Amino acid sequence: MPARIRLQRHGKKNQPFYHIVVADGRAPRDGRFIEKLGTYNPLTNPATIDLNFDRAVEWVKNGAQPSDTVRHILSYKGVLLRRHLQIGVEKGAISQEQADVKFNEWLQAKEAKIANVKSEVENNARNTRKARLEAEKKVNETKAAAIAAKRQAAAEAEAAAKAEAEAAANAEGDAPAAETEASAEA
Repeated sequence: MPARIRLQRHGKKNQPFYHIVVADGRAPRDGRFIEKLGTYNPLTNPATIDLNFDRAVEWVKNGAQPSDTVRHILSYKGVLLRRHLQIGVEKGAISQEQADVKFNEWLQAKEAKIANVKSEVENNARNTRKARLEAEKKVNETKAAAIAAKRQAAAEAEAAAKAEAEAAANAEGDAPAAETEASAEA
């Protein structure tokens, strides 16, 4: 029974979520499995990987073959490096303490890289939101200025119409008065 470490798809359409499982190589993708080692969510940035590290190392040590994607995930989490160092310890090339020191140094460097990526993503998102807000403010100011100009033009037109009406009323009022003066003289 050739054991494979592979992904088992879960989640909705267009929202994949995977379980990392050890299964018989002949079993269907989402079928029976021997053991669940963790989860993988590719939708987050960076991808979220939750893995039972010790069990994964044990399965790789016992000969379970990972799929290509799972091999990248195991490499990313350090399972393959840990197994490589264990082989060196078993052969007597290095001691267990040296292997632990090398692995811990690698792990700290990897965590620092991941933290930098996360902070960079957050900064980019923050800057994008800030730029959108500034652009929206500019658009709102432009619209407000256009509305104010339109209102001012309407107010000026209304004032001109009132002045015309008053002038016409005054002209009409003066015309009958002039006619009455002319008839009074006659």
